Amino acid sequence: MAIPAFLADLRALVGTRPLWLSAVVAVVLDDADRVLLARRSDDGRWAPVGGILEPGEQPADGVVRECLEETGVAAVPELLASVTVTPPVTYPNGDVAEYLLLTFRCRAVGGEARVNDDESLEVGWFALDELPPMIDAEHERLRHALECEGPAVFTWEGKERP
Repeated sequence: MAIPAFLADLRALVGTRPLWLSAVVAVVLDDADRVLLARRSDDGRWAPVGGILEPGEQPADGVVRECLEETGVAAVPELLASVTVTPPVTYPNGDVAEYLLLTFRCRAVGGEARVNDDESLEVGWFALDELPPMIDAEHERLRHALECEGPAVFTWEGKERP
């Protein structure tokens, strides 16, 4: 998977030390309310589309960019569904990161789902009752996006709110 240039520059300075990064997740629905998922090339797991925000990039712009870059699908953000933090992630090369994840519910407005870069092995639309195997955290993000009617879900004092 390609690493953004700004992150490669930062890693050259800090090595593998833990980094705090901002990222977005796009839970994209089509007109049949199927969800767009990608099978990641780094670990082979199915997940909603997402990625790291570029410095200064607005989160909604980032979620649109990530979706188009990775899947060829043009999407419009409808709702910021949740704001969560991942546990620390250690990559095979030893890099450590923790992510502030902003999960958006989005609506597909164009394009055709396809593998559009080296970050995915497969891309497809799935009925909500026919999802491929995913880790619990991905199911949680889907739940947040599908059930949220606003305001966004967040954790405060160890409890999921609102």
